[in-house]
Amino acid sequence: MRDETAGGTGVPAVEMRGIDKSFPGVLALRSVQFDLYPGEVHALMGENGAGKSTLMKIMTGVYQRDAGEMKVFGTPVTISGPRAAQDLGIGIIHQELHLMNHLTVAQNIYIGREPRKGFGMFVDEAKMNADAAALFARMKVNIDPRTEVGTLTVAKQQLVEIAKALSFNSRVLIMDEPTSALNETEVAHLFAIIADLKAQGVGLVYITHKMDEVFQIADRVTVMRDGQYIQTLPAKGTTMNTIISLMVGRELADATRAPAFTGTEEALRVTKLNRGKAVRDVSFVLRKGEILGFAGLMGAGRTEVARAIFGADTPDSGEIFIHGQKRRIGSPQDAVKAGLAYLSEDRKQFGLVTPMTVRENVTMASWPRFTKGRVWMQDAAMTRTAKDYVDLLKVKTPGVEQETRLLSGGNQQKVVIAKWLLRDCDILFFDEPTRGIDIGAKAEIYKLLQGLADQGKAIVVISSELPEILRLSHRVIVMCEGRITGELDGPTATQEQIMTLATQRHRAA
Repeated sequence: MRDETAGGTGVPAVEMRGIDKSFPGVLALRSVQFDLYPGEVHALMGENGAGKSTLMKIMTGVYQRDAGEMKVFGTPVTISGPRAAQDLGIGIIHQELHLMNHLTVAQNIYIGREPRKGFGMFVDEAKMNADAAALFARMKVNIDPRTEVGTLTVAKQQLVEIAKALSFNSRVLIMDEPTSALNETEVAHLFAIIADLKAQGVGLVYITHKMDEVFQIADRVTVMRDGQYIQTLPAKGTTMNTIISLMVGRELADATRAPAFTGTEEALRVTKLNRGKAVRDVSFVLRKGEILGFAGLMGAGRTEVARAIFGADTPDSGEIFIHGQKRRIGSPQDAVKAGLAYLSEDRKQFGLVTPMTVRENVTMASWPRFTKGRVWMQDAAMTRTAKDYVDLLKVKTPGVEQETRLLSGGNQQKVVIAKWLLRDCDILFFDEPTRGIDIGAKAEIYKLLQGLADQGKAIVVISSELPEILRLSHRVIVMCEGRITGELDGPTATQEQIMTLATQRHRAA
């Protein structure tokens, strides 16, 4: 779909046409277009994985495009790296702040570019502080350049990042989820700064999942989906439902949905779980044989809930009941003993020891049962058991002595599942279970999860893929900014309903 909605008059600050980008086995961007005019805020919207970050990394020189053209103020350019982008006046403020807490504000802004005196032998601290103060005056911000960054609030640290970007004379500024850690007063202040930058002719790309912000500050909205450009619309006169429909407009890969769930036996109850701003007053029930989907956008707090329950992070407060019994889970070891398993979204870092064999990974969580006199492993028993689970889960491997790093992503995921099934955990958390897995392997994982639920296992699935959530879940819990904003019946839930709840910042169910 193509839309020629004009964003302004004159020459665009940035113009991108026909942008393609591939990584091994993945077509990340296909014929994407985007433009930005001086003095406008252009919101870039899309689900996680839509391609927004990849496009911005091409604009800022982190990635090189495979095809297409890019112009900056009408001049064709090839941006070889981040410094080349800065030299062209393109700056970015990342969601994760890149500051050094032990240095002063001015030192952070001008690191590597400090003004010099004494034939270049000494840093001119006075000039550096004065230059930083001038930047803050331009932004109408009161921050002492001599202050150590680590003593500032997150909101003020973000203002330092903006000042740092402006110190490169940025005419284009990319903001990636800039309000994710700000309160209402701080958001209002940031929006005032954005309005001033617009008035000065700076073009801003604004990446956010928060619909209310888009309608407050954006002039235009571009929607991406599955690595493709979908449409550009004026923010004024466009509705939230229109944007959500464009973001989630693809058809479900498989129309099969989880059936209505009638079980009543509780496996897990979580009451008023809190951990900082990431998890706020979260309560839910999970029943035997049920697949409970956790949906939400990046930073919603879904993974943080799982980690707090599993003992990987220490909650501030809350109660956990397993099969009706209150349990104190202070560590992952406590969780495993209580019958909980957590399959991390990063299976290679937290789920597997990839240089080790399939046999060793499958039996890793159950090694005590394969020891004699606490001295040596029963290799034959480990081998037989590993083979049984490889056959059960249809793991494609030459044998159980194969190094796990040589397996495909889908088969590595099956090895992680085998590890926890052998441990006989009956409450399983799957965090992004099919991330990086091809379509065929996804279908196998879906079938496996449904089979586990049929056996009475209680399962939580955390996924950023809405079709996946809808296909698997008997119920869907939606989160936004650490809170549960709604609960939906899985068989009748829609992507639009989930996205609406996932962007309701102030609602607590």
